Amino acid sequence: MSDLTLAAVSAKKASHLMAVLGSDCKNNALAAISKALLDSSEMIFKANNEDLKKAEEEDLETPLLKRLRFDSKKLKEVTDGIESLITLDDPVGKKLLHTTLDDGLDLYRVTCPIGVIGVIFESRPDALVQIASLCLKSGNSVFLKGGREAENTNRVLADIIYKAGVAAGLPEGWLHLITTREDVNAMLALDKYVDLIIPRGSNAFVQYIMKNTLIPVMGHADGVCHTYIASDCDHKKALKVVLDAKTQYVSVCNATETILVDRDLKDTLLPELISTLRDNNVEVFGDDEVSGLFNCEKAEQWHHEYLDYKVSVKLVDGISEAVDHINTYGSGHTDAIITEDKEKAEAFMDSVDSGSVLWNCSTRFADGFRYGFGAEVGISTSKLHARGPVGLEGLVSYKYKLYGNGDIVGDYASGNKKFKHIRRNI
Repeated sequence: MSDLTLAAVSAKKASHLMAVLGSDCKNNALAAISKALLDSSEMIFKANNEDLKKAEEEDLETPLLKRLRFDSKKLKEVTDGIESLITLDDPVGKKLLHTTLDDGLDLYRVTCPIGVIGVIFESRPDALVQIASLCLKSGNSVFLKGGREAENTNRVLADIIYKAGVAAGLPEGWLHLITTREDVNAMLALDKYVDLIIPRGSNAFVQYIMKNTLIPVMGHADGVCHTYIASDCDHKKALKVVLDAKTQYVSVCNATETILVDRDLKDTLLPELISTLRDNNVEVFGDDEVSGLFNCEKAEQWHHEYLDYKVSVKLVDGISEAVDHINTYGSGHTDAIITEDKEKAEAFMDSVDSGSVLWNCSTRFADGFRYGFGAEVGISTSKLHARGPVGLEGLVSYKYKLYGNGDIVGDYASGNKKFKHIRRNI
């Protein structure tokens, strides 16, 4: 067996033990991990500085450098996230359904861990902490593969988390870090041991993973997010929300990449919008009309994720055209409407085919931590199993438990007994 296969075997064995850990054990492990991270801050920052120095020498783009940085602020954010996760209910062992099939024959649907999860994510060391913590709380073993730019930071973080977890009672083999593309390709062949792959990245990358494995894949494609400003919007509110949606953190998947503006606002709000964006160092790309009016470059394509201080702006003739544009060019991630008309907002949210649809608020809210999930392992743009920010509930499946007392199917097949199928309240 290869080293990776041996690791997968140990992860599978560990997953069976993780599945039956009590809530106290998991929460104690999370608390120990949080403390270990804080106690090891100097070592973490040293490793991150090595990654940053190398990335700067390789001329890594500024938004990607920002993702890569893991400083005291990021450390506080991830440890705060762990503390928040500890306060959440254990997602394992929850009864979702109770049906009495017949007297003394009761069926339950109960949540359980998925098993072994492989997560491939971008060069964000904070993502490693969040993913590992979520998998722990949900009772799963995990393979972690971060971007090569964060290799030193990821190695230190994974080592701290793994050792603190084992010392707190987690089984050996519950977490593994892989570092190369060859390891990723090898993991994709381990369908006997790995139960789910979660790739975070471009749509092309997700499609590659799907085409090269028999393991189920939870797709996390690109974040081509839109904010649509309707003609009846509150102008001050619209500018405030759009600016946050674009600039609060540009290098993330829930930042707005295209702004759709009702044509009725061409002479009023639109000039102020363009001016506000430019005052905040955002480069504007427009449709034919916008580029002509404001002397900006034309948007070459509408399905485009900038991850930078850049945005596309397009004029539309009302909500129908806005919805059609989003459903045609969006990625099914997150889209928002700014309007004072509740009925129009509801129509937009019902019609837009995305995991998160928002009214009068920034697309940056589409996040597992902000949704109260503790954190997120990713944002799924697929529709099966989990959609939108994937927190604890997206990392569990369920099984059926049937409790009987010598019951046999023959009694029902012969007609001696009849099913009652009484649905009980949980």
